[in-house]
Amino acid sequence: LDTQAAAVEETMTPVYAKTEGVHQALLRNLIDQVLNRLNGEMLQEYVPESLLNKHGFPNLQQAIQMLHHPSPDISLEQLEQCRHPAQQRMIFEELLAHQLSLMSVRQRVKKEEAVPLPLDLTQLDVFKQRLDFDLTPAQQTVIAEILQDLAKASPMMRLLQGDVGSGKTVVAACAVLAALGSKKQAAIMAPTEILAEQLFENFCNWFSAKDCVLLTGKDKGRLRQSKLEAIKQAKVHVIVGTHALFQGDVEFNELSLIIVDEQHRFGVHQRLALKDKGRFNGTIPHQLIMTATPIPRSLAMTAYADLDYSVIDALPSGRKPVSTVVVSEQRRQEVLGRVAGACASGEQAYWVCTLVEESEALQCQAAEETASLLQQALPELSIGLVHGRMKQQQKNTVVDNFKQGDINLLVATTVIEVGVDVPNASLMVIENAERLGLAQLHQLRGRVGRGLKQSACVLMYSSPLSERGKQRLAILRETSSGFVIAQKDLEMRGPGELLGTRQTGLMQMRIADIVRDESWLNEVSSASRYILQNHPDRVRPLIRRWLGRADRYGAV
Repeated sequence: LDTQAAAVEETMTPVYAKTEGVHQALLRNLIDQVLNRLNGEMLQEYVPESLLNKHGFPNLQQAIQMLHHPSPDISLEQLEQCRHPAQQRMIFEELLAHQLSLMSVRQRVKKEEAVPLPLDLTQLDVFKQRLDFDLTPAQQTVIAEILQDLAKASPMMRLLQGDVGSGKTVVAACAVLAALGSKKQAAIMAPTEILAEQLFENFCNWFSAKDCVLLTGKDKGRLRQSKLEAIKQAKVHVIVGTHALFQGDVEFNELSLIIVDEQHRFGVHQRLALKDKGRFNGTIPHQLIMTATPIPRSLAMTAYADLDYSVIDALPSGRKPVSTVVVSEQRRQEVLGRVAGACASGEQAYWVCTLVEESEALQCQAAEETASLLQQALPELSIGLVHGRMKQQQKNTVVDNFKQGDINLLVATTVIEVGVDVPNASLMVIENAERLGLAQLHQLRGRVGRGLKQSACVLMYSSPLSERGKQRLAILRETSSGFVIAQKDLEMRGPGELLGTRQTGLMQMRIADIVRDESWLNEVSSASRYILQNHPDRVRPLIRRWLGRADRYGAV
């Protein structure tokens, strides 16, 4: 045995994430070489000293050294939970960089000019009196916020959140009213043709039908040309459509307001690119982005710092929360009986098919087989079918027949998640509900409960049910609040999955985690404002350090 005592390392030994073919010893050696060469210039401190002192943070050099060579007396639990001051300091700086990148965008947009769209309150009152329902206090508050923005000469950039069925469309209509009052154009973009057609129908009822036009991908030839001509010559002022609205050949005439429905997943690039369609005389359009997918406050503060946001946090009066039950596939006969009973009493129902396979063809086949089996089991019912492989015209016909009450039971894939509004439909059955995410289940459930009747949603699952599946279905059963569901969804899935791949910024976070680190968000927000005001020269270097030279907002 070697009698000489082994030298005890003064710090813990780091263990790095493995890369195939690169051993820990090599990684440690390389990183130590880098650490030894780091100098003050490379590790320039961009976080103001006042903020470091306020939170008891080490400087950048100390923090990096500690992260790679923690002292042996530091608690491992503290390190694992990212609670050490050095880790907290890096988390804070990363959140700060993301916040600054969005706030810089906001500052740039606010410097641009927009055409003010003041609305005479008597016009608003006349519009409200024409409605066959009363606006809720929540709707009134949000309308006031939007109209205040529109009256300014700087562009509105506002996100409107409202749970399914909370009445966002009529709020959007009040914004359109302001554009019409100033004889300017408003464009309303919806994600599906079904939803675009419903919005168009509503706007034709609320405004002059001659002043409204619907533009979708199915418009071809002369019909499309005549619509494009009407838009270009300002013969119409309310233009509703799908993504077709922003294709190259569509020319607007003084487009002053853009409303985007259900596209909250657009990244900042797309949000800013829309404005170019409405550039005229040095001004850009106001923008209102609407979503029925409630976004937790922490996510809204982090992903949408370039937007103001409003929340409609109450359902219209008379709406009852949908009662939700979770049943096993083995009780299918009972569920069929429930559907038969609801339809016999003059109500209508949805039956949603879901599959594990991503293949659209297989999903459509499953929906066709389900419709056929349901028709055999319930021969007295008129059953319709909607799936993604049907032509748009076929889909629209089936949905119209369902709306008019000619179909009792609508069998569908998740294609009906957005945009089908049938107040008489009071029962929703979702097969294999364990295969869908919380937000999608909540959206589907929101297709019922839109009338005054008590509605129900049956979540059918196949055994065995995973722990995560049980958790999801239990949350749906216990709450009808989209905001509670969104928060749980964020905790279970994380921000990247929740927002979809287009919102790339959040998924690139290296250290911070907006669920775990939510407590920092208010502080980061005020620190961002402080740096923008007092240390503007540090903004770009901070963003570049964390988001790279190809800062995704810089080129906009």
